[in-house]
Amino acid sequence: MVEGHALRRVSNPRPDPADPIIDIPSTPPAKQQPLLQSAATSTSSSAATTSGFILSWYFSNIGVLLLNKYLLSIYGYRFPIFLTAIHMLSCSLYSFAAVRWLRLVQPQCISSQRQFMKIAFLSSIFCLSVVCGNTSLRYIPVSFNQAIGATTPFFTAAFALLITFRTEPAMVYISLLPVVLGIVVASNSEPLFHPFGFMVCLASTAGRALKSVVQGLLLTSEAEKLNSMNLLLYMAPIAATILFPLSLWYEPGVVNVTLANVRADPKFGLLLLANGTVAYLVNLTNFLVTRHTSALTLQVLGNAKAAVAAFVSVLIFKNPVTTTGVVGFGITVSGVVLYSEAKKRSKVSSSS
Repeated sequence: MVEGHALRRVSNPRPDPADPIIDIPSTPPAKQQPLLQSAATSTSSSAATTSGFILSWYFSNIGVLLLNKYLLSIYGYRFPIFLTAIHMLSCSLYSFAAVRWLRLVQPQCISSQRQFMKIAFLSSIFCLSVVCGNTSLRYIPVSFNQAIGATTPFFTAAFALLITFRTEPAMVYISLLPVVLGIVVASNSEPLFHPFGFMVCLASTAGRALKSVVQGLLLTSEAEKLNSMNLLLYMAPIAATILFPLSLWYEPGVVNVTLANVRADPKFGLLLLANGTVAYLVNLTNFLVTRHTSALTLQVLGNAKAAVAAFVSVLIFKNPVTTTGVVGFGITVSGVVLYSEAKKRSKVSSSS
């Protein structure tokens, strides 16, 4: 009996205060397990949504380039101003539906005549940039167009210095050297180089950079700042108002030719509709990708987009390319990546 009692004492010992206490996490109750599964599902759903927006952004950006090239160069529709006006009209209608009806973003109103004049000035720069970009596609391949467009950081830094007198760290300016070097190499070896196409594409790139600098300079107060969707809502109608009369004056007979093409080939009307829709989707997906990721992510995606668009255009349009041209394009894109990294580091050092 004594031994049995002793064994019972040993089999159920009292805890010694000196012994370490091991904290074993408890198994979640059955009611919490569906919540954990729901959180994991929500995370994967969010990642899928973001991936979908990024793919849509790539599709719309490359799609509008290829459609513009096909219409202006292959199809023979030689009216880039009128085509751009159609883009602006489409952006006006779709923006109104997205902001006023669907409420994808909170509507923002123009608060003063001064703010309206600033937006009108931005619209004129916007018109210049888009018209020149579309015009260049009549004369040069999409691949070369994208190589020139990759030099936007160079013009942005130049305009920021000339207009705002804002200087950047030395590494930012040094990173711009390969951007310029690459486009010089690519231009010298481009088989389909066209002087006028090259110049208007440079003007388009400079206009895009000028718009970003002027926008940051003009719409500075909190009362005047507009998100990209609301800004497009106001800019697009102003741009269309500028472009339609300009097209009728500079491109005589454009309306008759357009209507005749639609009657002769109904697919042409569908191409114009698709072109205007995709032109709006470029702006919409740009906004959505920025909202779900960041402006830096969009910048990185933009660097890759130029290379993807060039590659796809060569596959579709079969335009000749040279090894030197590819190397030059690569140097420019590498310079843009270095520029982005240098800008990011300069912002971090200035904020610390």
